[in-house]
Amino acid sequence: MTMQLVYLDNNATTKPADEVVEAVSHAQKELWANPSSVHRFGQTARQKIELARAAVASLLGTHPRQIVFTSGGTESNNLAIHGILNNTPGSLVTSRIEHSAIREPAEAFGKVGSAVWLPVGRGGLINPKDVFDAVLAKTDAPGPVLVSVQWANNETGTIQPIHDIAQAVRLAREQIAEQKPGRPRTRVFFHVDACQAVGKIPINLDESAIDLLTLSGHKFHGPKGVGALYVRRGLRLHRHILGGPQELNRRGGTENADSLIGMGVAADLAKAFLSDHNKLAELSALRDRFEADLLKAVPTAQVNGPDDPSQRLWNTTNIAFPSLEAEAILMGLSEKGICASAGAACSSGSLEPSPVLLAMGIPEPAAHGSIRLSLSRLTKQQELDYALSVIPEVVRRLGLVMPSS
Repeated sequence: MTMQLVYLDNNATTKPADEVVEAVSHAQKELWANPSSVHRFGQTARQKIELARAAVASLLGTHPRQIVFTSGGTESNNLAIHGILNNTPGSLVTSRIEHSAIREPAEAFGKVGSAVWLPVGRGGLINPKDVFDAVLAKTDAPGPVLVSVQWANNETGTIQPIHDIAQAVRLAREQIAEQKPGRPRTRVFFHVDACQAVGKIPINLDESAIDLLTLSGHKFHGPKGVGALYVRRGLRLHRHILGGPQELNRRGGTENADSLIGMGVAADLAKAFLSDHNKLAELSALRDRFEADLLKAVPTAQVNGPDDPSQRLWNTTNIAFPSLEAEAILMGLSEKGICASAGAACSSGSLEPSPVLLAMGIPEPAAHGSIRLSLSRLTKQQELDYALSVIPEVVRRLGLVMPSS
């Protein structure tokens, strides 16, 4: 079979939609003025940015003034953490299965305040009761409490019961208030890293108890280098990047107008996609068939994550080939034109076992041999057919599958 390029690394980044590329190109040519300028040319760029803000807000089911534009998911996560905790002796409640853009700031904050690591259950799910208990344990602790939980995991696609967790945070907040009548209350906030969820599952923030939410444009067919942080109305946020009054004094720096305009277009496209329930069902079935066929072709393989596929993003399969090295699998796939990924690369360039998988209790031999295959709304059946013709052969060539006796 002739080699073709099959891109199954969409949780790392997605291909910008044609409409996005066109919008960015037009903005670079025609809307390059500084949007903070008072002249008409600059204000035309400003108007386009505000239209993009409205599009992102509409995708999230909230008001445009609650959207703070940033350079991407990492900055948004850091703004949420520093914006609430601000180097106080407060508490950050999170888990070891979060993206490194949360884990690393949490470890750093632990040297100033308190970093509380939630237990992780089977399949990578967090129990809302554990969140409630962790917050309640901070009743008399100094400083604010920030709970940060990822909506959908970037490696396994596990979808957390985010609304139940939000409810647990709210109940803990109310119980703390009842325990301390007439005394200064412990302030409790809930942040959600939704970089992998936005554009893949419906979100309505006005009907949720979420205080802060992170997104990144390039995860839903928008440009790289732009993202946003949703900030609930009335919430005070300390600035993390100083140097200008942009974003309602929440984030200094000249706006990346052309990319923000592109993200607005991507948000409109994502909203239209999410309204097409038939398309969502079709893509879910596509992933399920692909996963089932792969497990049938490689009987020793196993899926990492909840047993129920509906508890994972429709686009994500994280699969373990125990006793094999993920790096070798990925190199073999790349030689055949298939793009996939695995755990984080260390400084030597070799792949270490994913800390997310290890935190889930995946045995190290399986974690070492785990790869992630992530689809997008552009993925075609014939691409998966090609992948299914290649992956088992690569695995067999590497000596994983033993002859049945």
